[in-house]
Amino acid sequence: MSDAGFITQEGVRTPLKGLRRTAARRMMTAWQAPVFHLTVEVDMTEASLVQQRVPGATVTDVFVAASAQALLAVPSLNAHVGDDELTLFPHANVGIAVATDNGLTVPVIHGADVLSLSEIATRRRDVVQRARARALVMDDVTGGTFTISNLGMMAIDRFDAILNVPQAAILAIGSTRRRYVWRGDTAVWLPIAELTLTCDHRAADGAAGATFLAALTAALTKPIVPA
Repeated sequence: MSDAGFITQEGVRTPLKGLRRTAARRMMTAWQAPVFHLTVEVDMTEASLVQQRVPGATVTDVFVAASAQALLAVPSLNAHVGDDELTLFPHANVGIAVATDNGLTVPVIHGADVLSLSEIATRRRDVVQRARARALVMDDVTGGTFTISNLGMMAIDRFDAILNVPQAAILAIGSTRRRYVWRGDTAVWLPIAELTLTCDHRAADGAAGATFLAALTAALTKPIVPA
């Protein structure tokens, strides 16, 4: 048996190492935070056109840009939570949860609030590729002020994401599916995604979370202007 694990009567036991060990410790800390969850349904018609408007960009890039703008509207969520203090940041550094063979990692798009959609797309491609190649450096994974976790491409409709401590909030993105919904007095088919925001109650209350989701929805449904 290799030193990666050893056999017991119950199965093969493998010690947690590296990213998985770090992630396990941070998750234990996250579970101790007093969190709440808020969910909205968003019309993804405009966001789904991103590849036509900005070549090379994806819906994930739209979420990064929209989240950054919403964080400027609700500064209490663009924050780190300590035992007895709250640290607010002037810029939105948005992390993207990426599954790799070595575990989950969260590379950061620094200053996403001042980047164009095209610039966000370029940086996202770079850090995601290097995350999967295990080529990230410390600057790539530090300084994040908010995280998005997208399981929509894996056919997950809705989920609650665990805080990426010490950050005050994280956004969980579900699949976009066509639904028959009412718009005014007319029923129409629209591409709808369910978004769930997890917030640390020490940093913000339900009203702040709702304000963030309203700002996020406005940004996602606004027509995309080519860079």
